[in-house]
Amino acid sequence: MQNNKQWQEELEILACIISKLPLEKSIKWGSEVFTYHGKNVVSYGGFKNYFTIWFYNGVFLKDPYQVLVNAQEGKTKALRQWRFTSKKEIDADKITEYINEAIENEKKGLRIQPEKFKQLPIPDFLQKEFDTDINLYEHFIKLTAGRQKEYIIYINEAKQEVTKLKRLEKIKPLIIQGIGLNDKYKN
Repeated sequence: MQNNKQWQEELEILACIISKLPLEKSIKWGSEVFTYHGKNVVSYGGFKNYFTIWFYNGVFLKDPYQVLVNAQEGKTKALRQWRFTSKKEIDADKITEYINEAIENEKKGLRIQPEKFKQLPIPDFLQKEFDTDINLYEHFIKLTAGRQKEYIIYINEAKQEVTKLKRLEKIKPLIIQGIGLNDKYKN
C-alpha cells in the first residue's frame, strides 16, 4: 500500500462511510481494519493507480454491481477488492450495501475451508544440504508440515543458484531453532 497523499481525500470518504456501520476499528498490518466480533470484515487503502476497499471474505458477497476483483488470482481465496480511480466512483449506498452483506456473512460464520495440505517434494538443492548436514535434516523433519512447506517454497522460488545459496544460509539457523520462515508475521 502506498503511503502517498494521492488518494487522501478519497480515503477519508471511504473511512467516513465505513465508520457509520456497526464495526470495530483496529490497526492491523499498519492499516485500519474494521472487524465484527473480532473477525476482519473490511479495510481500505491507496495504491499507485487506484484506491480500494477490500472485503476479507468477499468471495461470499453476491456482487450485484460486478465491482469486485480478486487481487491475486490463484493465490487469494477469500479476499475481494473494489477498486476506484476517482472520487466520482464512490457510491456510499452501494458500499454500505456490500459492507452490510459482509457483516451478515460474518454473523453466519461463512469461511472458505482450508485446502488439504499436500506435502511438497524436497528440492534437490535442499536435499544435497541435508545429505551433508544430518543435524539440519533432523531439525527440518521435526518442523510442522506447514513450516517445511514454507522453506521448500522459499528455496524453489529462487531461480539462480546464488540466490538459492543465500536463502539456504538464511534459513539454516531458523530450521535449527525450530521456527518457521514466516513466524514473525504470525500472531
